[in-house]
Amino acid sequence: MHKMGRGHRDKLQQFMAITGASEKMAMQALKSSDWNLEGAFDVFYGQPQPKTFTDSRHLEELYNRYKDPYVDMILADGITLLCSDLQVDPQDIVMLVLSWHMKANTMCEFSKQEFIGGLQSLGIDSLEKFRERIPYMRSELKDEQKFREIYNFAFGWAKEKGQKSLALDTAIGMWQLLFAEKQWPLVDHWCQFLQARHNKAISRDTWSQLLEFAKTVDPDLSNYDAEGAWPYLIDEFVEYLNENGIIQTVQATDCSLKL
Repeated sequence: MHKMGRGHRDKLQQFMAITGASEKMAMQALKSSDWNLEGAFDVFYGQPQPKTFTDSRHLEELYNRYKDPYVDMILADGITLLCSDLQVDPQDIVMLVLSWHMKANTMCEFSKQEFIGGLQSLGIDSLEKFRERIPYMRSELKDEQKFREIYNFAFGWAKEKGQKSLALDTAIGMWQLLFAEKQWPLVDHWCQFLQARHNKAISRDTWSQLLEFAKTVDPDLSNYDAEGAWPYLIDEFVEYLNENGIIQTVQATDCSLKL
């Protein structure tokens, strides 16, 4: 490793651990951002990632390890085995990021095309490489554009086949998973409101607009526009917050949402 101060060396190691970048790429990103980590992430994610050669035979072997014995797909049992091999909890958000890379149509299912295509795009053809890419996939949630894409992908991925809307319980689980990454302070109140007042499936419009609401409206609602074009459910949520005095308990100084 090049001679450098301890602070720079620590940042280099941290950057490499989070992104999975080589030392050379990490050094270039950090130098171009004057050793500012957040700036270096922006530089790194703004560049197309180099394609890594994958061995089709090894990909086939990986697929066969996890595919269902009766159907030419990877189903829940195969995904559980994959998670065990990767030492990742099946409920870990990184499995959603992986499904996004695979362009998977349905939760807990990977077709052969989805699985192999996704691994090729990630440069993975072995369990060792798979494990090495976990930190990179996790770090992609820090990228604003990628988080938005993953968030919007999650709606279609999590809903039942043939349904236009997302079951409420599933939507709540997905929101708690996704907003845990962004620390939106109103997420629990939103979920409680839905269970108390709505108790119906969630439309795609409500799903996508909630991210915009969380991103643009301060947690204390000080910049909320009652005349804005929010879905009626979000307007009702604001009324619910005010009626129950919840806003007074929210400390805006601790609640900035950085997307």
